[in-house]
Amino acid sequence: MDGMLIHPVSEMPEIYDDKEMLPLSLSQQYNPQFEYTIHTPIVCSGNGLHTGQFINLKLLPAPAGTGIVFYRSDLGNHPIPARYDHVFDTRLSTVIADPKNSEIRISTVEHLMAALTGMQIDNVIIECDGPELPVLDGSAADYVFLLQCAGQRKLQSRAPILKVMQPIRIEEGDCFAELRPSTKPGLFLSVSIDFPAAIIGKQSFDMTLTPENFKREISYCRTFTFKHEIEHLHKMGLARGGSLDNAIVVEDDKVLNPEGLYCTDEFVRHKMLDVIGDLSLLGSRIQGTFVSNKSGHKINNLLLRKLMSQSKAWCYLSDAPYLFSKKSTRHSVYSTL
Repeated sequence: MDGMLIHPVSEMPEIYDDKEMLPLSLSQQYNPQFEYTIHTPIVCSGNGLHTGQFINLKLLPAPAGTGIVFYRSDLGNHPIPARYDHVFDTRLSTVIADPKNSEIRISTVEHLMAALTGMQIDNVIIECDGPELPVLDGSAADYVFLLQCAGQRKLQSRAPILKVMQPIRIEEGDCFAELRPSTKPGLFLSVSIDFPAAIIGKQSFDMTLTPENFKREISYCRTFTFKHEIEHLHKMGLARGGSLDNAIVVEDDKVLNPEGLYCTDEFVRHKMLDVIGDLSLLGSRIQGTFVSNKSGHKINNLLLRKLMSQSKAWCYLSDAPYLFSKKSTRHSVYSTL
């Protein structure tokens, strides 16, 4: 786990209510009908991809109905709920911001959000002392390891599950993303990409999202870029923390990383990781099918906005009144997508 420091945290936050939480023993099996949080607070640190800034990150347990909520600890601890309608920018990563003050923002949230969703952690408070999350190794593997170190707690509340009732599609040229209804439980994903570089070319990957599948098939796949793009990013003051330790770099038809690829289709698998992170901003689990070709953060977010704007296109399968309560951080618009 190069570049990542992990520390358990002994103190519990005020929001933590042990009466509401049931500890999971090793003999208990995961029950997908219930909400989960982490068992123990935990801290990690690492460099941000674009600023190069050293970032400290703290994950804290949270009660049912909290969802995933970020706090910029260096800016007065303003809450930034991880929601699709709090997405402020999608040009290079998914950036969420305080809707009352867009200067209070956190970028590159998609890898941690993918890890939380992939491992089916529904409620966490995340404190961050900088403008972006640590990139770590460029995948979600370190975040999965972090969550495993923190452990898991089952909450006495059924998990909200959003069922897709009607097809919803966003298109831009030959790029598209679509959510379709499904009679099967859970989320099935089918992601395709197409790049001119021969080492990437056309790739596709299909998977049903479960903690086991996420960890085994997706979590370790790293973000990637092209060498000719790096100089342009540097001139923009970006990618200051990028290196061969946290991204696959492609030049012409070869990979510059000495270790090569972890699998031949690592590129499309990482794109699926990004999709999972972006879809997690819905604030609930999804029953449906996601299909995309050459989609990115912008299209993924527009898809969620279109879905939630059409009330007949979705419904909730479990009783979760806090989803629409005034105190809820879930599902409360502004953006420079």
